[in-house]
Amino acid sequence: MINTRILPGILFTAAFGIIATAQPADKFWPPGKSPKIVSRLVIEDLLSRPGYMMYHTEHVTAVHYAEVCTAFGAARLAGLLHDTSTIERLSERYRKVIGDSIENTSNHVDANVYGILPLEIYLQNRDRVFFEQGIELANRQWQDPLPNGLTNQARFWIDDVWMIGSLQIQAYRATGNKIYLSRAADVTVAYLDRLQRPNGLFFHGEKAPFFWGRGNGWVAAGLAEVISELPQDHPHYTAIAAGYKKMMDALLKYQAEDGMWRQLVDVDSAWKETSCTGMFGYAIAVGVKRGILPEAGFRPAYRKAWLALTDYITEEGKISNVCVGTGQSKEMEYYLNRPAVTGDFHGQAPILWLAYCLLEDQTSYTLRIDDKQ
Repeated sequence: MINTRILPGILFTAAFGIIATAQPADKFWPPGKSPKIVSRLVIEDLLSRPGYMMYHTEHVTAVHYAEVCTAFGAARLAGLLHDTSTIERLSERYRKVIGDSIENTSNHVDANVYGILPLEIYLQNRDRVFFEQGIELANRQWQDPLPNGLTNQARFWIDDVWMIGSLQIQAYRATGNKIYLSRAADVTVAYLDRLQRPNGLFFHGEKAPFFWGRGNGWVAAGLAEVISELPQDHPHYTAIAAGYKKMMDALLKYQAEDGMWRQLVDVDSAWKETSCTGMFGYAIAVGVKRGILPEAGFRPAYRKAWLALTDYITEEGKISNVCVGTGQSKEMEYYLNRPAVTGDFHGQAPILWLAYCLLEDQTSYTLRIDDKQ
């Protein structure tokens, strides 16, 4: 937890101007829990890292999707806060990916999803270099589509709901071309039809019958991205909205009293995990803010999630209790015994996503003394 005795408002870092005296706490949040101040600390942690987190497998090379998702959240927040300095620093960091010819094989969902970042930077600064990079990755996701019209990157792993859906939604936001919206919707409804379980959650895989937290987090966040842009008259809106609401209802049931969710969502003995908590909080917040979910019950849920998550943030802006990368397993103990680490981008990213929702307007992040938790 951030040491509020020393830093009652957290000192701003170099990206936002060093201030010699501690800042007063945000009047809407308890000391050390302001979304604006916490997110600035997390962004500075990202920008202070000297190299890129890379994704390497036998056939895939790219900047790791976890760093991409963190930088995507940072760019959105900087745009919301009209922080041109941070936009420029992000642009400089990721322009080097282009200038230094950092490899991106763009033949896999975990590589193509990089496109969400340059498209977000483009939306903030209108630099066509970033647009061209991002839109190429979005278009290449649909090279040689399957006979059913889906991308050939559709492997029906649950995290694909984010990896495919978020990129196509970003392409739609950057162009206004509804082909990208339809692609995202087509994939999302196919994944819902095939993978969502009767309780609203998603097994980690066909041979891994467990509701792993972060795996379900990718689904929840991906559904939120798609449903936030999909018009109600779209042919797939009703099915996607129903699947999204079913999942959000299930998540409300399994949230712990302190606001956290667990490594295995439905197992009370499982340890509390931060990356899924941030993702679930974000997915719920998007639904409330877009009028898809009722405020009653759901607004307290994402606020409690934020208040709980800030207890896991270090003074350096790193979040703890993040599950390491996790493959599929038939054994429950495999999930329960996964190591927890601090500062992993899988956990950093959802903090920024949720902070963005909390800061999007005054009513979403106001925390009043007389509000019931």
